[in-house]
Amino acid sequence: MDRDAPTILFEAELWRWQAEPPAKGAWFFVTIRDEAADAVRALAFERRALGGARGFGSVRLRVSVEGVGFETSAFPHAASGGYVLPVKAAVRRDAGVGEGDRVEVGIWV
Repeated sequence: MDRDAPTILFEAELWRWQAEPPAKGAWFFVTIRDEAADAVRALAFERRALGGARGFGSVRLRVSVEGVGFETSAFPHAASGGYVLPVKAAVRRDAGVGEGDRVEVGIWV
């Protein structure tokens, strides 16, 4: 097994969350669902059992979007039953992707 290859690969749509005015912020995410969400949930459970709980139920992950690797935290997402993964501007730029694009996501667990 290639140690540098992600454990999980899936495709997801890149979507934007816009803050309500007067706030001006916008954040971009992909949603982690199904088997990928189950793997992240298991990782979170394992880390909590070892005393590594994080705020808001977040899970620190090594990920890639369209082959651009970075580290971030995924957050529980009640609407999908999975997690949301923030994708910062530098990653979107380097990957050449924007809102509404389907992207390949890799997660190392």
